Amino acid sequence: MTFLRNIKISIKIFQTQRIRTLLSVLGIIIGITSVIVIINTGQGLKNFIQKQVEVFGTDYIEIEVKVPSTKQASTANAGSMAQGVTITTLKHKEAMDIKKNPNVSEVYSAVMGQEIASYEDENKVCMLWGASSGFFVIDKTDIEYGREFTDDEDNSLAQVVILGHSIKEDLFGANDALGKKIKIGQSKFRVVGVREKIGGGTFFDMDSMLIVPLKTLQKKIMGIDHVSFIMASIIDTKKADQTAVEITEIMREAHGITNPNKDDFAVITSAEAMNMLSTILNGITLFLVAIAGISLIVGGVGIMNIMYVSVLERTYEIGLRKSVGARNSDILWQFLGEAVLITSTGGVVGVLLGIIFSWLASIIAQAQGIDLDFVVSIRGMMISFTFMIFVGLLFGIYPAKKAAGLDPIEALRYE
Repeated sequence: MTFLRNIKISIKIFQTQRIRTLLSVLGIIIGITSVIVIINTGQGLKNFIQKQVEVFGTDYIEIEVKVPSTKQASTANAGSMAQGVTITTLKHKEAMDIKKNPNVSEVYSAVMGQEIASYEDENKVCMLWGASSGFFVIDKTDIEYGREFTDDEDNSLAQVVILGHSIKEDLFGANDALGKKIKIGQSKFRVVGVREKIGGGTFFDMDSMLIVPLKTLQKKIMGIDHVSFIMASIIDTKKADQTAVEITEIMREAHGITNPNKDDFAVITSAEAMNMLSTILNGITLFLVAIAGISLIVGGVGIMNIMYVSVLERTYEIGLRKSVGARNSDILWQFLGEAVLITSTGGVVGVLLGIIFSWLASIIAQAQGIDLDFVVSIRGMMISFTFMIFVGLLFGIYPAKKAAGLDPIEALRYE
């Protein structure tokens, strides 16, 4: 019995048993749809992460606080914020020491907070970013109108602020904001600039952020003298790793650390940051794909059960075919072909639905201000189709062997 004839017979069987076929393939459709959505969305998130690195630049080294490791702690490399611990040893003066490195072109220190900003009857909870003036050299975003604040304003604790594009629209609408005074917490700040629109392609909503001089935020609002992190822009990215080592030595000397296990800071290059984020995302994607894969296994078991019932119902037909010369291998391949055809059909439908849902996920994310690309992973589709053929063969082999092993005389007696 030829392959094409097997396919034609299988299609005729499906047409006469549409409900059963649909129920048997449903688990496969759900599983493949889930896998495709997860893979496509995961790729979109990778592109999103790449955009974040491009926004902040690929030529930077970040120095952030961390909890010193101990013999008992296995989370030494995790940031202090993630561990619920506040480390106050990172200071702005260390940024000035780092700037002396020959491969460092500029540095800035930053502190983040949250406050209510208000102007007349408008109020908005927003993120507050206190940065030294080097921020405007390293940052890739321009001031749309107005100006940056200066070192003198930072040193004098001047109450000046630069508005993100969205917060300006929220507080002032179409009106001019320059020179106006807004209230941040209990203090009044004069608007000296408005940043250009960035959009949803960043981890932080930079468009809703207020930027004030570092020391003003430290002294007048938060009452602290430490910083959250230091950012250094480097000249030669090929020397990034070497520069990171040199910065580590500068930090250890400033903090009086001789034992690396006592480091209360972490020095991270842009490449390392990208790799860490990608590793985390890959792990999450793999975990979710594994969970979705369970539904494929369940669907495969369903197909095996349906095929087994089909063998019982078609016992007389099998006996009749064998009596007119059909070989065991013909029967085996007929039922294997049916199983593979069912799973392949489910795979095709699942891939199409997966693409549609991936597109919808991208649309919804962008509507929420998240710049998530719509991506169709060809590799994911190929893996899905290959896996579907494997599932069809794996779960179809038992019913197919059962059908092929039937005695034709006994089969013809079956009612």
